[in-house]
Amino acid sequence: MKRVALLAEFNPSFPPHPATTEAIRHSCDALGADVTATWVSTADIDDTLLGESSGLWIGPGSPYKNMERTLAAIRYARERGIPCFGTCGGFQHMMIEYARNVLGFQDAQHAEYDPYASNLFISELACSLVGQRMQLRFTPGSRVAAIYGAGCAEEEYYCNFGINPQKVSLLRQGPLKISGSDVEGEIRVVELPDHPFFLATLFVPQLRSTSDKPHPLVSAFIQAIMAQ
Repeated sequence: MKRVALLAEFNPSFPPHPATTEAIRHSCDALGADVTATWVSTADIDDTLLGESSGLWIGPGSPYKNMERTLAAIRYARERGIPCFGTCGGFQHMMIEYARNVLGFQDAQHAEYDPYASNLFISELACSLVGQRMQLRFTPGSRVAAIYGAGCAEEEYYCNFGINPQKVSLLRQGPLKISGSDVEGEIRVVELPDHPFFLATLFVPQLRSTSDKPHPLVSAFIQAIMAQ
């Protein structure tokens, strides 16, 4: 049996959280995959948890109780080839980890934790995206385009924060690939091409998963875990 740790502060009344659990069940049923998914508070992340996990899903619903432990978990998955999927808040924290530990900006910060930080890689969006459904365009040849089997899609959002536009040029300098954007060109999907599965979306794909039609991104994540 494979184990997936869902890292966030689980709240059953926050729609993306139960939707995450259900989306994993949808994909596992469709794939015949034996995967157990467990919600873990970021305050409880430790070496034992990481060692027992076949995959990490960095979930929506920040701020987290322990940002530093979350970033350490993301780094662990990135460096050791452990499938890592981030949605909404997870996307934002995967960007902070990358900025700090790959690009070398140790003071990279998230505005939800410190809005007056001098080096904000994640800033508050000019307009909240909570509850909005928007069109996406995928980079040809990217993993996300292959997973969808299409060059575009429509997805739902549940966030108030995103990549600081002033930091986009810096993010383009490393191995991380910007593989999806909205119609205005704002970054919505990133991936590491040479990693078994290191992919993050600012949107919340689990909200569109059903038992009849599991979401392709969730299924691709589960498949990557089963292939480990």
